Amino acid sequence: MTSLSRMICGMLSAATLSFAPAAPLFAAELPTLTESGVISGTMDIKFNTRTQLDKSSKLEKGSAKLGVKDEYIVNLNVGNTTEFTGTIQRQPELKVKLVGMEAQAGALLYDINLSVLNPRNLSQKKTVGKWVGGVPMDGETNVLDLSGGEDVANRLRMAVDTVGAAQGFTSNFSGKLVGQQAKGDDWKDKVVAFTFERVIGKKKVKIEAKQTDPVKFDNVVLAKGPSAIYPTTRVNGRMDYDYDTGNWYVNGLSFKYNLDGTDYEDVLSGSVKWMEDANRAQNGKGWYEFNLRFNEDQHSAASTEADAFAEMSEEEAFFAVDNSIPTLTGRIDYVDTMIPGTETPSASKITYSLNANKLSKQQIMNFFKLWMLAVGPVNDE
Repeated sequence: MTSLSRMICGMLSAATLSFAPAAPLFAAELPTLTESGVISGTMDIKFNTRTQLDKSSKLEKGSAKLGVKDEYIVNLNVGNTTEFTGTIQRQPELKVKLVGMEAQAGALLYDINLSVLNPRNLSQKKTVGKWVGGVPMDGETNVLDLSGGEDVANRLRMAVDTVGAAQGFTSNFSGKLVGQQAKGDDWKDKVVAFTFERVIGKKKVKIEAKQTDPVKFDNVVLAKGPSAIYPTTRVNGRMDYDYDTGNWYVNGLSFKYNLDGTDYEDVLSGSVKWMEDANRAQNGKGWYEFNLRFNEDQHSAASTEADAFAEMSEEEAFFAVDNSIPTLTGRIDYVDTMIPGTETPSASKITYSLNANKLSKQQIMNFFKLWMLAVGPVNDE
């Protein structure tokens, strides 16, 4: 084995051994992190389909030019030991004017390098594979087929190389992601009111959103990787977007996986709240404030902050952070460049700074993969 191979094997082994239990444990007993910046880095978005429009008069009104794609440039670190660098491209479905025949199929196209970092020396890293492949996107139903549709040879997958004694593998994504339905001139007819509930300490609080539009995860399978400590995971549930506030609400999003022979289920709930700088019209600044809880029904009753929450209004309590239970908090900051005369971004510079409180590396990675699959809905409004 070469010295480079020995180094990479050591990096993979150290990352695995640092967090793998010696014997099967219950989910609550998995090793956890309480640390700032567990998801950190940048994403730059170029909304080319909004600025490079069709001038041939052959496509439907407002269409992007044939072949133009939006581009999401990713440079993100997860759990300090894994880096994701590369691009996601969004190719819109285009149709011929009047006849409605498809001129270009819709798709998401992933080309992201996977790198591992040595936990003992974070300056040492090695690219070990790719998150790669295409996701067909139906422009009419806004459904993304993570199984690849007819193009199974280019399925969305994690392809990890064999390095020394570390065995490589290929693991596929599958299932369907149903995007937002409120689009077109009649979009307001497609939104619904929904009441979200949370347990804060010993108090159940509610908030009503009047114009929500869910993104649904229908038997979505998150591929294994980049290392074996991150198993395939099945996701079901929804995240709801509120057009009135720009907030996202998560209510019972389920992650099921098996690690070292033990079955686990994490249930995600909470909010991602949109905030805007007072001078956003001039500086383009806004941000998401994260307050996501893992398995809150198992922890809220024992919350040490129960008395403080009891004094709050329902809305204040709903968005309050309780660090006595497992949470993902922090911010994603945006600096948007607007198309002149509109409030629509032509580009976004995004900085991630998300923090873990009592979360396992598996919980952090599963959320990250899901957020990257929903890269369109969570960034394109």
